[in-house]
Amino acid sequence: MKVLLTNDDGIDGAGLWAMARALKKFKVAIVAPMYQQSGMSHALTVGKLMEYRRIENPDFEVWAIDGTPTDCVKIYLEEIAKAENIGAVISGINDGANLATDVLYSGTVGGALEGFLHDIPALAVSRDIRSEISFEAVAEVAAQYFKNQLELGDVFFHNVNFPRKYRAGQVEFKFCRLGKRDYVNAFIRHSEGGKDYFEIRGEIYDSDAGEGTDIFAVENGYISVTPLHTDVTHHEKIF
Repeated sequence: MKVLLTNDDGIDGAGLWAMARALKKFKVAIVAPMYQQSGMSHALTVGKLMEYRRIENPDFEVWAIDGTPTDCVKIYLEEIAKAENIGAVISGINDGANLATDVLYSGTVGGALEGFLHDIPALAVSRDIRSEISFEAVAEVAAQYFKNQLELGDVFFHNVNFPRKYRAGQVEFKFCRLGKRDYVNAFIRHSEGGKDYFEIRGEIYDSDAGEGTDIFAVENGYISVTPLHTDVTHHEKIF
């Protein structure tokens, strides 16, 4: 089976390559943005030329595209691979958590979402930016989790986050719902070269981080797993 691997940290992201090496039992294609694309959500580039290039690599099929994670997955599935059967899409490993409502902004989650929209099993993998767990260790655990989920035979879309360190030093998964995360934002004005700029900085504010949320799980040393879906219909309002 062939696995498509992407990220939003860019083609040189350490987590991307650690994940690729951990998937050695699979045929792996890497298609990642040329540059950092954090916060791009499920953005699609329209009306702009996107540079792409094939990168020679002895172990993997590697492409870099000057676009978003969604661009990368969509272009590979619909144009580069075409009729070739792609068994799954993995996005990550992201260097920084993608928890709670941050999944709506996350380019990592956006890349996995595009695979799921093609009815392909999809996994978004991130780790706490302060994590003491190496990318290699995260990748090995995530790869095993991925294999276990494939054996169930379902088309899944899971958002997985690794903690700063494991509770009691043991690998433990916890299935949970999304919490609610916001930011106390500061908008900094800059002027340079005759142009004016805004820069957004923010302090995390969690309004729902209680037991049962992904935030709570990661803060308590678990690997959080949140099953996601694409139906944003407010069904209770249909009458």
